[in-house]
Amino acid sequence: MTAPTPSDRTALICGIGGQDGAYLAKHLVDLGYTVVGTSRDAQAGRFTGLERLGIRDRVTLMSMSLVDFRSTFQVLKRSNPDEIYNLAGQSSVGLSFDQPVETFESIVVGTINLLEAIRMLGTPIRLYNAGSSEMFGNAGNEPASEQTVLKPRSPYGIAKATSFWQIAQYREAYGIRAATGILFNHESPLRPERFVTQKIVAAACRIARGEQQSLSLGDLSVHRDWGWAPEYVVAMHRMLQLDALEDFVIATGQTHSLEEFVAAAFAAVGLDWRRHVVRDPKLVRPTEIERGRADTRRATERLDWTAHYAMPDVVRMMVEARLAEQPATRRAA
Repeated sequence: MTAPTPSDRTALICGIGGQDGAYLAKHLVDLGYTVVGTSRDAQAGRFTGLERLGIRDRVTLMSMSLVDFRSTFQVLKRSNPDEIYNLAGQSSVGLSFDQPVETFESIVVGTINLLEAIRMLGTPIRLYNAGSSEMFGNAGNEPASEQTVLKPRSPYGIAKATSFWQIAQYREAYGIRAATGILFNHESPLRPERFVTQKIVAAACRIARGEQQSLSLGDLSVHRDWGWAPEYVVAMHRMLQLDALEDFVIATGQTHSLEEFVAAAFAAVGLDWRRHVVRDPKLVRPTEIERGRADTRRATERLDWTAHYAMPDVVRMMVEARLAEQPATRRAA
């Protein structure tokens, strides 16, 4: 049998309302896929990411609760997808300390419901599962690879690590075509301000316009690998095109401190960050990953994927997008 072309394929994106869901939907629509997206209440959802990318009317939206097996099974049966991208669940590391049960259930129960639904349907669906570099915890000075031992330090990381092993177990025990993308931090203008990167960018722009005086942040010494989200969704898709699915670390391979990120954002609007940033001990997490480093060789070799944008580029593009929005925002006000 001839493998289906993208125009013959249907992709189901769980969590299409988020940053990654919107960019992935755009990528798949451009490839010719029929795209179905889910959220807990599709009728009430705003889907601003889809709107901003100009594809709101090019995707079909369905309501689905991943923590409800019946709801999950019915949507899979109705949409009959060739590929599923599980991007749903509570996505904030910081919030996971305040909502550990919600975080665990939304990620772990959601993943097991998808796997069980696929197993019961008995169709050759391919499943991408969103992992996270938070699963590694403090991996030391060695860059984290697909073989690195998982030592998560947050409720979010623990939940993601659990879903990672769920995927591996169903792949081995039942032959389910599933894999986890272990993505390091990836940002874009679609990030909400509850994420520290967009909080920093937004504050720098407001301070430059005289609308805000200072920015409170926690530990600026932490180091992360920050990439550009529109590139990372390409890697997600490529993972599901392999004959035999496997897990991959997706990152730029470059690590920078949060202080460097802050400095770049303020410099982009002509400001010295040290005049405006205030350290607030209350914003420091109970446990924190000191340094995130990635070994990206396997993705380069097996997926032919390499990040083109690193942290300085990401900051510049986020600031440019934020500044471009301001005239329209002021006219609307």
